[in-house]
Amino acid sequence: MTPDDLAAALFELVVPLAEERRAGAGAEIRRDDVVLERPRNRDHGDWASNIAMRIAKRIGANPREIAAELAAGLASVPGVATAEVAGPGFLNVRLDAAATGALAKVIVDAGAAYGHNTSLAGQSINLEFVSANPTGPLHIGHTRWAALGDSIARVLKASGATIASEYYINDAGSQMDTFGASILAAIKGEPTPEGGYPGAYIGELGRQVLEIEPNLLNLSDGDALATARELAYKLQLVEIEKSLASFNVHFDVWFSERELHVKNTETGRSAIDDAVERLREQGHVFDEDDAVWVRTTDFGDDKDRVIRRGNNIYTYFAADAAYYLSKSDRGFAHKIYLLGADHHGYVHRLRALAGAAGDNPDKDIEILIGQLVSVNGAKLSKRAGNIIELDDLQAWLGTDALRYSLGRYPADSPLTLDPEQLKKRSNDNPVFYVQYAHARTHSVARNAEVAGVDRSAFVPELLDHETESALLGALQEFPRIVAQAAELREPHRVARFIEEIAGLYHRWYDNCRIIPLGDEPISDVHRSRLWLNDATGQVVRNGLDLLGVSAPERM
Repeated sequence: MTPDDLAAALFELVVPLAEERRAGAGAEIRRDDVVLERPRNRDHGDWASNIAMRIAKRIGANPREIAAELAAGLASVPGVATAEVAGPGFLNVRLDAAATGALAKVIVDAGAAYGHNTSLAGQSINLEFVSANPTGPLHIGHTRWAALGDSIARVLKASGATIASEYYINDAGSQMDTFGASILAAIKGEPTPEGGYPGAYIGELGRQVLEIEPNLLNLSDGDALATARELAYKLQLVEIEKSLASFNVHFDVWFSERELHVKNTETGRSAIDDAVERLREQGHVFDEDDAVWVRTTDFGDDKDRVIRRGNNIYTYFAADAAYYLSKSDRGFAHKIYLLGADHHGYVHRLRALAGAAGDNPDKDIEILIGQLVSVNGAKLSKRAGNIIELDDLQAWLGTDALRYSLGRYPADSPLTLDPEQLKKRSNDNPVFYVQYAHARTHSVARNAEVAGVDRSAFVPELLDHETESALLGALQEFPRIVAQAAELREPHRVARFIEEIAGLYHRWYDNCRIIPLGDEPISDVHRSRLWLNDATGQVVRNGLDLLGVSAPERM
């Protein structure tokens, strides 16, 4: 019996009870009123619920009396061993060993799908993260958002949402010309232009540009600049994609800002032109001082925003507006933006933009601000000079250690990583601790096969040791943990959960043998325990996958 099964059984008991106490009251009881929690003290049972106290006032009844009636009803539900009333009206429920143990086979049969749920089914979400300018390599700040953004995308998908992870390429604007000028100066052997991009990587890109276009310096200054800019831009974007791919981050959409500026051949208008008019139709655009404004103060912004200056040049806010509207046009009702710690000023601006577009700022847009991350002893990039590169961090610490450590903490907490700890092959290193537990399940399975223990039998009621009850009880919670991580955009909950599973598994391993000792014959208890061993490995593997971390079979 899963927690969902138990909650459903409890809900079926609650509704008629409520209707009996007060006519029509059953309609007031919702499925999400039934909340189950794991008691801290296992002597109190496998699950506890406060449903009686939640509905008592609604139906005008004493919570202990309601709890007593529910407990009596649960006693006849298959899989429930006992149901008792505690305190002012808590229900403590204990499942029988067979109902609890049956989960091991459920998990093994489900495989990679275990943990997936439908809590966000029907939601269409656009998730934008990283979105670094294509003018240089990714650095340590992008590393945290790459790890978190990708893990958020994974838990959203696992919870049934239709999700598109998106990288917004800022490939329009003056920074691209500055980038091109820096590349051209490097090719010519000239100093970096004032305000240009320094670093050895510029010279490397320049050499690659010359390989592609050997006659570059024979072109006019304007053509040489444009060619250097475009070729270097494409080369740098490829490098960014490779860096992210090696970090196990893959985007569904790479959206070019330039697309918003392109004029439609039929209408002669760009997406930005159309965006301004669409906002005007919503009644939030006005003209003043020869400029076009959006009245964003109507939606909590600290000031109204200019969207087109008096010289008819659009502001960056105009591109933001067109980009936001493009997400809606592509069918995404909900938009999530993951922004760095230096982007707090964008929160009110983007929320106001959603309101001006006719959306609900409290429902249709979500802006997550991440805090800074640092790594003790990390060195500035030799190529870029003034940053710590993602590629260097991966080479130094490894993808798994980085991804797990970055995904293990909430986005809004400042984070300092300790490289010495991340390199340890000990229980002090969380990623090693979890990966070792997974590898141990495979080692146990291999040794069991050699010893002749197989999965030819499964008798769930034999899994009745206290460590088995604790492990199975925790494994049941995985779908709920994934759903919670998705709902709250907090993949660190998955990391902390599989660390708990690893600890429970190690304690079970120390107490319950899968391979018989000496001349002891192989029995169904050994075979059943092999199912539990494999189920644990599956859950840890599924959790690591949601964090973009590998699950080695040997360590």
